[in-house]
Amino acid sequence: MSVPTLPPRTLLATLAKLGPGMIIAGSIVGSGELIATTKVGAEAGFWLLWLIVAGCIIKVFTQVEMGRYTITWGETPLEALNKVPGPRWKVNWVVWYWAVMTLLIVTQQGGIVGGVGQALAISRPLTEQGTLYNEVQNERVRAQVDLAMATGDVTRDITAAQQRYDESIARTELVAPANDAYLWATIVAVVTSILMYFGRFGLIQAVSTILVVLFTLVTVLTVVMLQFTDWAVTSAELANGFRFSLPPATVSATASAGINPMITALAAFGIIGMGAGELLMYPYWCLEKGYARSTGPRDASPQWLERARGWIRVLQLDAWLSAVVYTFATVAFYLLGAAVLWRTGLNPAGGDMVRTLAEMYVPVFGTWSHGVFLFGAFAVLYSTFFVVAAGYSRLVADGLGLFGFHDGTEATRMRWTKWISCIWPFLALGTYLFFQAPVAMVLASGVAQAVMLPMLGIAALFFRYRRTDERLKPGRFWDVMLWISCLGFAVVAGWSLYNTLA
Repeated sequence: MSVPTLPPRTLLATLAKLGPGMIIAGSIVGSGELIATTKVGAEAGFWLLWLIVAGCIIKVFTQVEMGRYTITWGETPLEALNKVPGPRWKVNWVVWYWAVMTLLIVTQQGGIVGGVGQALAISRPLTEQGTLYNEVQNERVRAQVDLAMATGDVTRDITAAQQRYDESIARTELVAPANDAYLWATIVAVVTSILMYFGRFGLIQAVSTILVVLFTLVTVLTVVMLQFTDWAVTSAELANGFRFSLPPATVSATASAGINPMITALAAFGIIGMGAGELLMYPYWCLEKGYARSTGPRDASPQWLERARGWIRVLQLDAWLSAVVYTFATVAFYLLGAAVLWRTGLNPAGGDMVRTLAEMYVPVFGTWSHGVFLFGAFAVLYSTFFVVAAGYSRLVADGLGLFGFHDGTEATRMRWTKWISCIWPFLALGTYLFFQAPVAMVLASGVAQAVMLPMLGIAALFFRYRRTDERLKPGRFWDVMLWISCLGFAVVAGWSLYNTLA
């Protein structure tokens, strides 16, 4: 049994104890940022930048409140949620909805492994048909971008660009799609399951996190360098992005296709930054980092109070620093999507998702950036796939104990965690092979997580007013922001359901 430890007292010592938030920040740039956020930019232009920023910041208050509870009581998140008042059968209503959301998170993981398969199929096709298919599809996308640039340039004759685009469309209709992406997705699932079985989590996570950070820095650099090209984001466009208004019906290049950008935006809200899944995984990482063990079992002593206050301060710094990191990354992906994809009418979807996203980097780096993007997309998506498989297997094992499938002891949970992490990649692969629509699969999970957010908000309020040690009560400003966070969750969930059903 570990001995309680005093919290760090200096900034440098505190920084050395950070971990849970930075782990999530390093792996969080995945389906929410690379796929959902850029798709919102592609459909809504700059108008919904405010919603994307709010989606990153507003969740931190609930995140910290759940972390405070974990440090105080040393319970897992699902054990804590199971104590929220309300209807129950074996477990309470929040845990039941979590089980439903988990099924859709498996679907989201299927969309991610599909994206990994697409990136590998484009960069390393396995068949001759795959090579031919890549050639004609790449030519079609480039012709569409060239036509959009010619249309917006009054000095250019668009006749040649239009002819090239028409010819590329005709050629694509003659070449049947290849199965390389599905083959690669299967290989990735098998390899991931083997790595999970042998417990190679730490090394893979460390390498993938480094690659994700490098790719995110390249993305931020691309946005900066974009300002020195014809694709520069203007001050008026940024101002539109923070008007807290909705995009007009005519602003979307996809409006004629019957696409509602608000559905995409609200689904993205559920998974960007700290999505509902990450909010639940965060306390698990806090437990593994040892914040609760270092605080020790709750008692009335002033020594426990000093340790609890100190480790909560560490947690708060960890949460807010990670929020700054992933908010900058999310905004960068959104601006690229709006500046390049929206202006050219490109919309990442289906089998063209990765190929379309690669065009965001062409205005700055040229077509050779396709290779860099494909490598970065692989690192980003596979990192998310791997870390979520490792992290969510802990949640599922914990949940199965609450439902009575095992005795709930730590040793049993660890055994279940290992086997679930091995099975998880194949469940995700199965959903991808069945639905074959990576973007739709990711956004479906986003809607489910958006609906989960107000439930987590209710839980956070319950923890704050019914389970918080009186000596650890936050100030009035914090309480106000926590209420605003929870009300924001409720609005987004209701709005998301209405738009989706409508």
